[in-house]
Amino acid sequence: FIVKLHPEIAIKSRSVRKRFTKVLENNIKIVLRKLDDKVQVKNNWDNISVLTKSDEPQLRLDFIDGLQRIPGIVQFIEVTETNYENLHDIYEKALDMIGHSVVGKTFCVRCKRQGKHEFTSTDVERYVGGGLNQHVDGASVKLSRPEVTIRIEIKDDKAYIVTHTHYGMAGFPLPTQEDVLSLMSGGFDSGVASYQMIRKGARTHFLFFNLGGAAHEIGVKQASYYIWKQFSSTHKVKFISVDFEPVVAEILENVENGQMGVVLKRMMMRAGSQVAEKLGVHALVTGESIGQVSSQTLANLSVIDRVTETLILRPLIQHDKQEIIDIARKIGTAEMAETMPEYCGVISKKPTVKAKLSVIQAEEQKFDFDVLDTVVDNARIMDIRDIDVQAKQELKEAEAVTSLPAGAVVVDIRSPEEEDAKPLKIDDTEVVHLPFFRLATKFGDLPTDKDYYLYCAKGVMSQLQALILHEQGFDNVKVYRP
Repeated sequence: FIVKLHPEIAIKSRSVRKRFTKVLENNIKIVLRKLDDKVQVKNNWDNISVLTKSDEPQLRLDFIDGLQRIPGIVQFIEVTETNYENLHDIYEKALDMIGHSVVGKTFCVRCKRQGKHEFTSTDVERYVGGGLNQHVDGASVKLSRPEVTIRIEIKDDKAYIVTHTHYGMAGFPLPTQEDVLSLMSGGFDSGVASYQMIRKGARTHFLFFNLGGAAHEIGVKQASYYIWKQFSSTHKVKFISVDFEPVVAEILENVENGQMGVVLKRMMMRAGSQVAEKLGVHALVTGESIGQVSSQTLANLSVIDRVTETLILRPLIQHDKQEIIDIARKIGTAEMAETMPEYCGVISKKPTVKAKLSVIQAEEQKFDFDVLDTVVDNARIMDIRDIDVQAKQELKEAEAVTSLPAGAVVVDIRSPEEEDAKPLKIDDTEVVHLPFFRLATKFGDLPTDKDYYLYCAKGVMSQLQALILHEQGFDNVKVYRP
């Protein structure tokens, strides 16, 4: 594989570029040596080459997957090394490896050559191009703007044929930017915002304000761990959990109804700044987007920002909700976000959309700030690498089965769209269709003398929902994983 640098790395000064490419080289080694401890990674200044002598198909796929999840790689080409004896041999190797890619398309051949040979680079281009033109159905040579460009490099007695082009995350290598602290709720916005900061080369720690008990925390831990594991596992980060229920209770008791949402956000920013200072982090990250909810108007965001001198970054500030959801589906966090319990903390009947700083400050005079200081002092700071083990231990009560006992009832908790696309039918077993977003209000209507087995496509949703139902006192719930 030949790894191409993000263009913004290539235009930096020589010293910065050298530092960035060295960091990227090390990150590639960390990821790929877990797959093949003999892999060779070489920094060539304008690219990074990755060489493995293994020809296992699964290892190839694992390498591609790993490289696509490393920040700083804009694209990488897959190259096969082969021996050759003459021009015709090069053509036959090219036909076998990439002939299928030019069927019915216009193409050209581009060759680079190093060493002494009886032929020129142009000879290779003409011979290989002519052969493919004659022997591949529908293929035709077009030297200007072809649909496919076939690239061949000749080095002494070796030919290197580019077989595939893959695209990566782009951005900057981790951690070429300063650390940030992302406020994670487990929803679409916070997950995508965290991903965007990782992509820009910022080591991203996760801060969770717990408003909804153990089930919510487990869900957010899983989402945070997934994002770290997928996109930034080359570096250690922290997961911090703050029990924010006492703060919410203080707001509900003392703050005027319409101002509660903005006050809650200001309390989160205060707490976030204190945690960030403890960790030596200089910026907070949120998933806020202009106008998405009442607290995210420009007027309200301005008032929220004035509570702290810590830099607040909002990478999704101009994104539409559907754009955010589309990115979440692309990076794999959408299903977890869909299943995350919603805990708004405070719900104003008529929330202000044009908060005034003087009014908010007057409301905060009624707040006992000792409560805020106490919850921050009691914050639990964890190594993200321990989250997976902890989550699995916490989820052991949600027993999963692969086969169903007699009398079992399967509850299909997929969305109606998923259910319509792939209906679930099980012989001799009752199947109840109850989407996950209706479980909280409708599950209690089911008969209590039966055992229920939750089913979803991947098991993530059913595990989390089973745990939530356990907390609500429904001990007759398990997970069905056929």
